[in-house]
Amino acid sequence: MGKLAHKTVLHIDMDAFFASIEERDRPELRGKAVIVGGSPERRGVVSTCSYEARKYGVHSAMPSRTALRLCPKGILIRPNHRKYSAVSRQIREIFYAVTELVEPVSIDEAYLDITHNKLELDSAREIALFIKNAIREKTGLTCSAGVAPNKFLSKIASDFQKPDGLTVIDPEKAAAFLDELPIRKFHGIGNVTADRLESMNIRTGAELKLLDLETLQLLFGKAGEFYYHIVRGVDDRPVESGSEPKSISKEMTLLEDCSDVRQLRILVRALARKTARRALLKGYCGLNVTLKIKYADFQTVTRTVSLENPTVNGETIGDCAVELLKKTSAGVRPVRLVGVGLGALQVIGTPRLEQLKLPFRDS
Repeated sequence: MGKLAHKTVLHIDMDAFFASIEERDRPELRGKAVIVGGSPERRGVVSTCSYEARKYGVHSAMPSRTALRLCPKGILIRPNHRKYSAVSRQIREIFYAVTELVEPVSIDEAYLDITHNKLELDSAREIALFIKNAIREKTGLTCSAGVAPNKFLSKIASDFQKPDGLTVIDPEKAAAFLDELPIRKFHGIGNVTADRLESMNIRTGAELKLLDLETLQLLFGKAGEFYYHIVRGVDDRPVESGSEPKSISKEMTLLEDCSDVRQLRILVRALARKTARRALLKGYCGLNVTLKIKYADFQTVTRTVSLENPTVNGETIGDCAVELLKKTSAGVRPVRLVGVGLGALQVIGTPRLEQLKLPFRDS
């Protein structure tokens, strides 16, 4: 078993995963604006899109109708989750060939603790390159990799040179890296907060670091402590692997605070579908649906409903979450983060689950 000199976390993020798979299987799509999502006539949303489509402002969780308006030449493809899950399993096999400490974040993203590795390598860069090359050879796809002393820094590193990038942040260089990083590149700092900081002439990590903890808490409340630590690269979270999950969820920090209930409902349903896909990939169904809302002032609330029968159906989870949205102040108070989770998990024992009867439907 190879061992690195210090704790090392690798973050792998597949590049435009669903769209890249479609381009791989249909070469005529390469170089075009590919949008993977639901039907615009049925209020479908974008799951992901190629980098060509992103140039037009298209992004995940956007209504498909809006995406096609922004990108008229976009090619809309209905998602094939069975195919995407199969590719994800291939990629995960590569991860476990390197280390047992794998923490999947979603179908196309994971953290790996590579401090101890099965490759007998003592170079984190070589390990990352091995994984990138293995993924390319086995699936024909590219990924972006970030290597760093902790999860927060590795996430920033993998985003730094997309697509098909590899960024290594050495412990002794982490402070200098963060000092030069624009605040908009900090994972966890959204556009609204970035706008506020820039209005205070704070545009880089070094400038943000000049604010002490008390000042940050005065300006941003509980979030101030979070900003204080991340700008210093502090993150003690371990890579969690091997334990049975208590819940499966998907959440998203919005690019801008949102008070539009209709847009929030669309996002909630998109997150519900992603949660369902993640649960199905892991082989679980659940009896509880939870909605998480973080308001613009960083106050977080959760609402949960218990179901009569376990489900892994995205539409069912979405119906529940939308009803739970009515029990929050979303729309009255601006929202900065939305999450949907499935809890009280059970291993799927049969491919056919009894359809849920929602207790709070009017009809």
